[in-house]
Amino acid sequence: MRILVLNHEYPPVGGGGGRVARDLNVGFSQQGHEVKLITPQFDDLPDNEYYSHYEIIRVPSMRKYAYRATLKDMSAFIISAYYAGNRLIQTWKPDIIHGHFAVPAGATARMLSRKHKIPYFLTAHLGDIPGGVPEKTERWFQFLYPFTKKIWSDAERIITVSHYTKDLAQQSYPDIQPRVIFNGVDINAIKPAHIAVHDPIQIVFAGRFMEQKNPLMIVEVLQELRELPWKCVMMGDGPLKPIVENAIQKYGLQERFTLSGWINPEQVLETYQNSDILFMPSRSEGLPIAGVQAIATGLAAVLSNVGGCPDLVLDSESGFLINPDNQAEFTSALQKLLTDKDLLYRFKQRSRTFSEKFDIRGIIAQYQDVMEEILNG
Repeated sequence: MRILVLNHEYPPVGGGGGRVARDLNVGFSQQGHEVKLITPQFDDLPDNEYYSHYEIIRVPSMRKYAYRATLKDMSAFIISAYYAGNRLIQTWKPDIIHGHFAVPAGATARMLSRKHKIPYFLTAHLGDIPGGVPEKTERWFQFLYPFTKKIWSDAERIITVSHYTKDLAQQSYPDIQPRVIFNGVDINAIKPAHIAVHDPIQIVFAGRFMEQKNPLMIVEVLQELRELPWKCVMMGDGPLKPIVENAIQKYGLQERFTLSGWINPEQVLETYQNSDILFMPSRSEGLPIAGVQAIATGLAAVLSNVGGCPDLVLDSESGFLINPDNQAEFTSALQKLLTDKDLLYRFKQRSRTFSEKFDIRGIIAQYQDVMEEILNG
């Protein structure tokens, strides 16, 4: 099967949606499918990368930041990806087009599909759904929403990455029938040699320093637990990073926090291997790939009870689910784990076992079923 993939984010650019696309593409190519990905150029990344059965094509882009895309960036990607896709299809006609994010990739997928009579399907992650990340996209969708309806309705299939994103998408597009396929990771590749509690206990956050991720809450909670032994690594970047740094300095916690900045996926996994608790007090989430990787590495999870996070945690068995605005409950949950290493050890073991349902091999098989249904339909 020949698969053309479109995504405006791809490692090292963007967040979890890009990592999901990469892992799926690699998995498809390992199954013998030919995969070509069109994604934006950024910084000094090569225009083309070639692997066995897999090619990455980077197109001209206005993108300035790895951690976020503006409406102008996404509009430019729609146009440049369309022209690149047209050129590619003259010499390499795909059997199917896979768009990650209904906007912007879905817009390009639909245009290419209509011109070349090639079916397309979408994976919706969260930010491409009205109401998913209102602080970022509410104003966009006030204008764009009428133009997005055809992107969703004309797709042969819609995949959502959590039950929450499915419900949210159907609220805005009631005629669609999405199928939930979780984000996956290679469980065997990141499986820890053994489960252990570190000394001191290490807490970790991974994500963009933006309102959606609520990173300042991490500092506010941990400063209340300063008398307990812990250290915290916050991985990522974004506009709120200076505010987080100022809060750490205000509380005199510079020796307890490490802000690593935007690091590569291998470094993220290495940090997880040396950590114990994933702390993500997000205000909204689809199904965070950072969370999937963390539980697969055997981390207890203290997450907000929002979006797809409940799909990642057995509450009070492998972690805790907390209202994102309830600082006192976050503090209490972390205190329980920091003061009871036996409990933390049990949670870590349960996380690792629970993560098996996110194994990438099963996820790839589900995607292959979807593509075969489309092509045989």
